[in-house]
Amino acid sequence: MLPPQSEQARWFAAHILPHEAMLRAWLRRRFEAGAEIDDIVQEAYVRVLRVHAAGTLVSPKAFLFATARNLLLDRLRRHENSRTESLGEIDALNVLDERDGIPETVARNQELVLLTEAIRSLPTRCRQILTLRKLYGLSQREIAARLGISESTVSNQITIGIEKCTDFFAAHGDGGRNQR
Repeated sequence: MLPPQSEQARWFAAHILPHEAMLRAWLRRRFEAGAEIDDIVQEAYVRVLRVHAAGTLVSPKAFLFATARNLLLDRLRRHENSRTESLGEIDALNVLDERDGIPETVARNQELVLLTEAIRSLPTRCRQILTLRKLYGLSQREIAARLGISESTVSNQITIGIEKCTDFFAAHGDGGRNQR
């Protein structure tokens, strides 16, 4: 049974939509056909929502990216089958990063969880400004214009956000890296 529409829309807006810009950038680096990127993103959204409706996703972002990666590979395979060229393009994509082993991946995931908790602990305005600056790469001027505040407020909030995140890391450990 599907959750009520408004609940599903809220979940989607909170857990999936914030990753759209990063997902599109990731796909553009690996796939030059812009029109097909829109299709891949939309199909990934549909699949994520289906899985969410069937049960709880532990890591919606990871599932979104894995789904998009698989859709991209499927499209490339279909395209390669129709063109009868080598599969060298797929190898050049580096879709699966084989450089890191399991311990490195686990450590990185723990660090991301800690970073996410640190960012979530920030006051709303501070979190919003820090996210726009650090994750979406907007300039202080762009953030100020978008939020209707002064650039000095943006600068102060970024400083406060970084200090609060640093304090959060100090209070909650470093992900176990120095606990030997």
